[in-house]
Amino acid sequence: MRIANRNRVLVTGGAGFIGSHLCQKLLADGNDILCVDNFYCGVKDNLAGVAQDPHFELMRHDVTFPLYVEVDEIYNLACPASPVHYQSNPVQTTKTSVHGAINMLGLAKRTKARILQASTSEVYGDPEIHPQPESYWGHVNPIGVRSCYDEGKRCAETLFFDYHRQHGVEIKVVRIFNTYGPRMHPNDGRVVSNFIVQALNGEDITIYGDGSQTRSFCYVDDLVDGIVKMMASPAALIGPLNMGNPAEMSIRDLAEKILALCGGRSKLVFKPLPRDDPKQRRPDIAQARDRLGWQPRVGLEDGLGETIAYFKRQMAA
Repeated sequence: MRIANRNRVLVTGGAGFIGSHLCQKLLADGNDILCVDNFYCGVKDNLAGVAQDPHFELMRHDVTFPLYVEVDEIYNLACPASPVHYQSNPVQTTKTSVHGAINMLGLAKRTKARILQASTSEVYGDPEIHPQPESYWGHVNPIGVRSCYDEGKRCAETLFFDYHRQHGVEIKVVRIFNTYGPRMHPNDGRVVSNFIVQALNGEDITIYGDGSQTRSFCYVDDLVDGIVKMMASPAALIGPLNMGNPAEMSIRDLAEKILALCGGRSKLVFKPLPRDDPKQRRPDIAQARDRLGWQPRVGLEDGLGETIAYFKRQMAA
């Protein structure tokens, strides 16, 4: 017998870095979770803490194909999110964003489920406005090596809003800025994981460009808290809503901070900047703060400490 107040929640990409933390949070909040992942980037070990929970179910499935289940809410996180992963199969990346959105929106339409799209700050491209508000339309190269991800996510947002306008589907859209924390993939090519792994191994720290480009780093627990709050917000709040930490720092400063926290003696080595790599990235989170009462709480040093400790455990295993 189904317990009336226990929501049936689908999380696509649930075995990934952010998805696994979201599954854990939703289970703790008393939901029944169906985690769907094709394990292109996701890792079963990320779900070790929830796998035996009777209210958790794992399904191997690719969202580019339809899914027929009964659910009350859908969190659509399925898509490789790091350049290493999304550029290795760019056609599949675009399909995951576009076909995946169509399939999940179709499911939401049929079941009358509320659906949240995990979009990205990459919809802003290499921004000409700083910090980036949700009203900014972006500066994106539609034919570059990053386009499979950037334009795939932009198209997914288009689909979400058209399903909302045309079919009345109840949608939520969040634009996620750089996020870090335990369960990041060690070879995902992101700066935090790259720098930590290199520092712990005593290798040179690789910086692309001169290191003056900036990013804003949000700890994964803060992000997941914001995503869950967005899903629970009134139906009229559909977004898009920026989610990230507005504290901005240069890539070189990040490398030096991680090196200091790891106690390493690595050298900084500079290589050419990848094509279309944004020079600045910082969210304007006024809407999230005003309309959700959300803002990041975990400081960078504390968050990096937890992340470094996780990588040390993984490397020692």
